[in-house]
Amino acid sequence: MIKYSINDLERLTGIKAHTLRIWEKRYDIVEPERTCTNIRFYTDCHLKHLLNVSILNKHGYKISEIARLNEKEITDRVMNLSMNPSDYETQMESLVVAMIELDEIKFEKILGSAILNLGFEETLVEIIFPFFHKIGFLWQTGSIVPAQEHFISNLIRQKLIVAIDGIPLTSAPQQKTFILYLHERELHEIGLLTFYYLLKKRKHKVIYLGQSVPFDDLVTISAIHQPYGLLTSFTSGISREDLEGYLTKLDDHFPGIRHFVSGLQLSHPEILPASFFHIRNIADFRQELDQLSA
Repeated sequence: MIKYSINDLERLTGIKAHTLRIWEKRYDIVEPERTCTNIRFYTDCHLKHLLNVSILNKHGYKISEIARLNEKEITDRVMNLSMNPSDYETQMESLVVAMIELDEIKFEKILGSAILNLGFEETLVEIIFPFFHKIGFLWQTGSIVPAQEHFISNLIRQKLIVAIDGIPLTSAPQQKTFILYLHERELHEIGLLTFYYLLKKRKHKVIYLGQSVPFDDLVTISAIHQPYGLLTSFTSGISREDLEGYLTKLDDHFPGIRHFVSGLQLSHPEILPASFFHIRNIADFRQELDQLSA
């Protein structure tokens, strides 16, 4: 069981700690647990409940009204809100709840509705990619356990692989070759699969190497295939010194090849060599791809 402080809940739900204390006293919205030394803490159940409360409150429900609802009524109202195809934030928050609960049925219902209404690519852009940015933050701060992150990652990974496989292999006059890979200590490939889908859909050739690629292998394969670009992501913990060293090594070993990089570890993009393209979000990358095809 993960134990959350009130400050953790503020960061995860958007409800100010001061507001939460008032809600506890006035409306009994949540009752924290206490350690043997009488220190207050909150559990996954509290977090799920407060995420749903936060969603309803943001949609105009008064806290006094929410306090009168039972758990099923709250969940049903949130689920109805998450079916609104233009309400991306609620769909993201609902996916967080599905992840914490390990609820595949809820996940499928929310994401299936989004794909039906928006199409797969727009669902990637507006919901899945921002969602993974959020759970990456939760992972970094220890707010979710590996099982929860693996559960949701594997479900979305399956959808990405099916979508990628459904795009026919083609050649085009403006086709470029991209090598997609993760460095030796990096395992988080959802972002990489997202970029694979976007590249393949735009008729570019993708050589997908996946997780934990030794640097010497990357050099060898690049020498054989002479790609236009190398694309990678840095999500797992890596020191700034090691990251700078790796980026410099890439710059030195692959002259004339464009580098596309993304990930939570690039919070200081000034460390990137001048020739590197920093993928801050999918919109950036799609715009860059559109310019390649122009």
